[in-house]
Amino acid sequence: MSPVSAETGAVRPSPARVPPAERGAVRIADRVVAKIAAQAAREALAPLPATAAAPHATVVVLHEAARVRVHVELGYPCDLGARCAAVRRHVTERVGTLANMAVPEVAVQIERLHPVTGQGRAS
Repeated sequence: MSPVSAETGAVRPSPARVPPAERGAVRIADRVVAKIAAQAAREALAPLPATAAAPHATVVVLHEAARVRVHVELGYPCDLGARCAAVRRHVTERVGTLANMAVPEVAVQIERLHPVTGQGRAS
């Protein structure tokens, strides 16, 4: 269907189609990438200890690459290395998928350890 001018009723020519590569680019704000990273960390660590604060992230985006620092609180005892590795993997995957960015670095900073009650030590 051709567009019609409201003033004259004349048929207007269709606008020229612009190839996708020439339309411009979308820039995703650093704070949006940080929210995606924090949500990904929550997903990787679920369930969190009841007294733990939710993970939060800071991000530096440069040339379509995001360097992420995630701050977490973990239940203890646990395998800290495995938990941090899971956070790094999940944050890299989710930011890459949702923001279409490379994630060359994810630093996980453990802010606090929360003793998990009800888990005794086996002798």
